[in-house]
Amino acid sequence: MIPYAVLTVGRAIHRPEKPKLVTKIMIISLKGANVVVVGGSRGLGRVIVTAAHREGAHVLAVARHLEPLEELSGQLPGLKTLAIDAASENAPVSVFETLQPDLLVICVGAKRTAAPLQELDWEEFTCTWDTDVKASFLFCKAALGLPLPQGATIILISSGAAIAGSSLSGSYAGAKRMQMFMANYCQKESDRLKLGLRFLALAPMLPMLETERGKGAVEGYSKYLGISVSDFIKDMDSPQTPEDVAKAVVRLATEPGLGQGNVFIVSGKGVDTML
Repeated sequence: MIPYAVLTVGRAIHRPEKPKLVTKIMIISLKGANVVVVGGSRGLGRVIVTAAHREGAHVLAVARHLEPLEELSGQLPGLKTLAIDAASENAPVSVFETLQPDLLVICVGAKRTAAPLQELDWEEFTCTWDTDVKASFLFCKAALGLPLPQGATIILISSGAAIAGSSLSGSYAGAKRMQMFMANYCQKESDRLKLGLRFLALAPMLPMLETERGKGAVEGYSKYLGISVSDFIKDMDSPQTPEDVAKAVVRLATEPGLGQGNVFIVSGKGVDTML
């Protein structure tokens, strides 16, 4: 079995406990809304930035390196940018001072080494926790602690690997599962404190060849299994594109009635609740 890449949406899986919402979540339109995309200069994050900008939102793209942000701002008139390490302790305050979000999307992704466990060192094994999970933790903590305004939505971009595993990615699958749990934990805290925030995790089910990291994952697994990339791709059931994920982000932010719960999956078949 090819892990992660041949997962189907209908598979029976163990799922995080759903919180019971006790606050009324406002339905927002992205037109005129403040949207912050952390990890917004490249790959999937860049596509989400573009989609929000197209919807008429005031968008802040946050990323570590300035050059790709400047390139993106040249393509999208009115786009705000901020170069900062999202996993640094002061990042949330700096970001929220620049633009207080109605929609906050955490789409950071550490560069991973595609190799089996015995070929990784500890830093390579844990890199996703030190980047993706740490950034999610810092921004979710700040969203609850400030707090962000009632009606704000926070979306953590997780992965289908959190469900099916990803044996060549170190602790990646566990880290992405933690983002699902984190959205669950934070929703419960928002409800308990009556903050009116909505925390979600969204998991693209399959690697996306249109992104650098998705392409690297497919190439890594193909090489490991001794098959061609084209044969590997043939086994992928209903792969989603970055545009599919961006559309799902917009829908989740503007249609709170899209589904119950706070963990969602997106494939080429559409968006579904992870019940």
